[in-house]
Order: sequence, then C-alpha cells, then structure tokens
Amino acid sequence: MSFTSRIKIEDLINNGSILVHKDGNHGAKYPRTEEFGELGVPFLTAKLLDNSGNIDLLKAPRLAKEKAQKFTFGFVQSEDVLLSHNATVGRVAVMPQVDEPILIGTSLTHFRLDKSKILPTYLAAYFSGKDFQDQLAAVMSQTTRNQVPITSQRKLYIELPSIEIQAEIVKYIDSIDNKIRLNNKINQTLESIAQAIFKSWFIDFDPVRAKIAAKQEGKDAELAAMCVISGKSEEELKQMAEDDFAELQATAALFPDELVESELGEVPKGWDAIALGNFLEIKRGGSPRPIQNFMAPTGYPWVKIADATADPSPFLFKTKEFIIKEGLRKTVYLKKGSLILTNSATPGLPKFLELDACIHDGWLYFPQKKHFSDNYLYFLFLKLRTQLVAQGNGSVFTNLKTDILRNQVVLVPTKEVIEKFDLQVGKILEMMKTQCIQSSNLSDLRDTLLPKLLSDKVSVLGFQGEVA
Repeated sequence: MSFTSRIKIEDLINNGSILVHKDGNHGAKYPRTEEFGELGVPFLTAKLLDNSGNIDLLKAPRLAKEKAQKFTFGFVQSEDVLLSHNATVGRVAVMPQVDEPILIGTSLTHFRLDKSKILPTYLAAYFSGKDFQDQLAAVMSQTTRNQVPITSQRKLYIELPSIEIQAEIVKYIDSIDNKIRLNNKINQTLESIAQAIFKSWFIDFDPVRAKIAAKQEGKDAELAAMCVISGKSEEELKQMAEDDFAELQATAALFPDELVESELGEVPKGWDAIALGNFLEIKRGGSPRPIQNFMAPTGYPWVKIADATADPSPFLFKTKEFIIKEGLRKTVYLKKGSLILTNSATPGLPKFLELDACIHDGWLYFPQKKHFSDNYLYFLFLKLRTQLVAQGNGSVFTNLKTDILRNQVVLVPTKEVIEKFDLQVGKILEMMKTQCIQSSNLSDLRDTLLPKLLSDKVSVLGFQGEVA
C-alpha cells in the first residue's frame, strides 16, 4: 500500500487539511433551559450520537432562533465530522445532508475538512478505531473527569494515507456500515411490531374491545378477538394451519369480554391496578470512589449511563471501561441476561444486559421479581418512561428515585396473558438480538480492519465479499 503518514491534528490544521476545529459555545453564551422549545435551531449534544455513527436529529432540543443568531461559531454543516469529547467521550459521526442551521453544544467538537486531502468518512472511521480511541483514553486518564478538551485533541495523531487509498478504504468501511445500518433498520421495524402488540393488548385492550363489540352485535366474540390479535380476517383464519389456529384461539380465550373501572380508568375484568413495588425488589447499582483509582484497561466490565444511549437496541453487549477487583465491593456485579433501568442523566431507559458486568449507581436492577416477565417489564418501562421521569428530581439531572418506581401504580394482567405475550414477543427480541450480535461483530471487524489496511497486512482486494 502507498505511504502512510502519522500526523498530529494541529499540523493538519496548520497545513489546511482541517479547515475548522471547534466545539460549542461556552460560558455566558451557553443556552439556558428556558431558551429551548419546540421551534428553533436543532441543538446537538453527545448523547444524541450512538456508537454506530448515527445522530438522532429528531430528539435534538431546539434553541430559539433569537438566541442562536447571537452565536458566531458552533454551527455544523453536512460532512462535518463530529467527536464527543465531554462526559461521553469517543462517539463519532459524519453530519448528514441537512437543510437548516444546526448547533452543537460543548460536549461535541466538529471537524470541517478540505475533502481533497481528507475524506470525512475516512476520518470518522479512524476516530472510531482502536488507535485513536486509545489516545482519547490516555488523555482522560490524566483528568479528574471524562473529557478531552479541544486543546488536547490537537496533540493527538491520525494515520493519513493518500486520498486515493482513503477512497479505497472508505469503500470497504462503507460496506460494513451499510450492513450495520440495514440491521438497525430491521430491528427498528421488529421493535415497532413488539411495541404495537404491547399497546394493542395492554393499553388499548383491542382483544377485549373486539369481544365486547361482537357480543353487542350477536357475533362470535372469540373469533373477533382472534382477528384483532392476528391481524387476519375471518376468511384468512380459515386458511390457517390447525395447530396455529388452536394456539391463536387459546390466546384469544385469555382475554375477558368486559371492562371495569379501576384506579387507572377502565381495565379488563380480572386485571388489577397495583403498585409496582408489590412485584419487584428495586435496587441501585454502585460506584467506587474516586472512580479513577479503580479503572484499568482490562478487568470487570463497567456499564455506565452513557452506555444506555450508545446502542439504540434493547441490548447492551459491551462497554469500553473496566474496573479492578478491588472496586467490586462498591458496585453491583450482575450476570448476563439481567434487566436494568437507568435512573439518572437519561432516566427510565430499560436495557437487557448481555454480558456479566458491574453497573454504575445510575442504574436500577431487580434481584427479585414475581408475576411480571423481563420482556413484559421492558415494554412496560418504555410505556411508563415519560410518566416516571416527570416525577423525578435533581439539581443537574432528573433522578428516578427507587420510591418513584416502587409506588407507581401499574396495570397487572393475568399471569397467563403475560406468559403468552412473553412467548410471542420473546421470538421478536431473539431475532433482534441476532441482528445486534451480527452488527457488533461487524463493528469489531471494521475497527480491526482499518489498522490492517493501513499496515498493508490485508489487501483491499482480499476483503471483497467479506460482509456480503
């Protein structure tokens, strides 16, 4: 492969390869809470980036235009490379095509490039790779908090091959990223299906209402519920295999044909409204202090709140940080498969822990459960999230205290209905998990591929078909 140079970022700024290297506006100019609303300029922060290079622009708060117009920098453009450098460090994304001004906060840096010298996708790939991430970690180890100031970033290095080689590398990096994006899109569809089932059964009570309507019209109530549950017409039901028909019939039979008044309004007869604490033991994780004394390059995986937004899926497969054995006494070590819930910073977000790991005190966990399955709880927490967060408090972050969750009155369907939901949605979650594992493996391949291509250990020609 062609010659590759290892160049300091500040040198790339000086020679014009990097045209702009800025973060958001600090100090008195930083926006206040009351200056945000439904209209205005989107305002990006680190938590809106995930580990796959996606930017959730739809969730960006909007800053009043009058305030935004006072800023002289911090506006990003299409193809700017974003790097999170404060609190949540090391997330990378390339700005997509945008048709309106967009501002970044102080947790993000943007790099605007001379694209005849550095391709944005190449730089983003390099920033995401092990070499640059290790450089970020080394800088953080010298500070009391997770941050890599803009002045420190300029002392870091990147490997920069010729623009022709960058283009070849980008071609193969893109093939991996496109497959990851496709998997994410499939999972979004699958989760939407699962959420639709939860809403139909446990919020709108569609099977129950179908039975009520059928009874009033003198029709077969159970058949009406079967149509609602399956999304099929009566004629289509007749075409079903005998075993599938019988299973659907058994599911429909679990739903009552009457609604009654409760603390939560009308609910299916035989279902209760009870405080969640009657069914869950709710505890917090823990954090050894001072945390920097217990961090290490390897050890016990350490799951922080930032990991909750790193991957949009329901699952947490890996983390970038580890603690030593001595830190276990001040934290909570959970086994793979545990359901956990954020209680601060980004509160009320449930995740399935897919690795044995220690959890930060910003997480809640549930050592004892009865009646409810983890799958049901996952979707219940998503449904309750806005309501729970509204009850939280905190001077800096909204904190979801354990008492809030414990006292929350929830709908309690029969055990049989929950088990049927668990079986049906469990299949969807397993399909999602399979896609996530593939994406995780592809992400690892991408991170290891780049240094191999740069060192000429792998030919770009030899990589063809690797991710087909």
